Amino acid sequence: MFHWLYHIARNLQHFIVRVPIYVAAPTMILIGALDSSLLSLPEINDYLVVWRCYKDPASVFLFPLFAAAGSVLGSLLLYTILRRGGQAVLRRKFRAEHIERVERAYARFGFLTLAVPALLPPPMPFKIFVATAGALEYPRWRFIITIMIARSLRYYVEGVLAVFYGRHVLEFLHDYGLMILGGTATLCLLGLAIYLLSKRWRARSAIRREPTSAPTDAVDPAQG
Repeated sequence: MFHWLYHIARNLQHFIVRVPIYVAAPTMILIGALDSSLLSLPEINDYLVVWRCYKDPASVFLFPLFAAAGSVLGSLLLYTILRRGGQAVLRRKFRAEHIERVERAYARFGFLTLAVPALLPPPMPFKIFVATAGALEYPRWRFIITIMIARSLRYYVEGVLAVFYGRHVLEFLHDYGLMILGGTATLCLLGLAIYLLSKRWRARSAIRREPTSAPTDAVDPAQG
């Protein structure tokens, strides 16, 4: 983390921890929106969620939702910009080979391409998945629901862990983020494979159960 970013995080931490929830909530929504759209503040949301829940355990019931809502709003802004600008804007912001890989992932895995990066902490990139979803005109409500569920789950897990283990949660996420990424991605792919196999099996079963056509040598009643 950069030196200036460290000081920003420290100042925000003192503010978020000390102010009442009705002040911390809109502040967290604003920070999450800026981080997910116009700015890039790595780990800032996770950092603030952990510290607020650690210092005020009662906040764990609602505070993660504010961080998730801010992330959704920021992502939706970036999504809208890219949806209007299309591929031209996308290719000015990201490298072509990275875009192609993300597009193939959307074609193959659908919503998991967005859900997994939204769920996992840094160093997993996220904005390129949001931007590509906009350029590909991914369904807006599915986009919003996917990010809200994934980010809420992420921040709630961090908040609950912070209540029991304190600030060491951030160290754990930093040290084992890639391991979490690999394990989660493996489970998601396994779940997707099971779903596709079961869907194919049900389709084949439905074909087998279809009634056969009437025999062509049936006796015509008019000729009887």
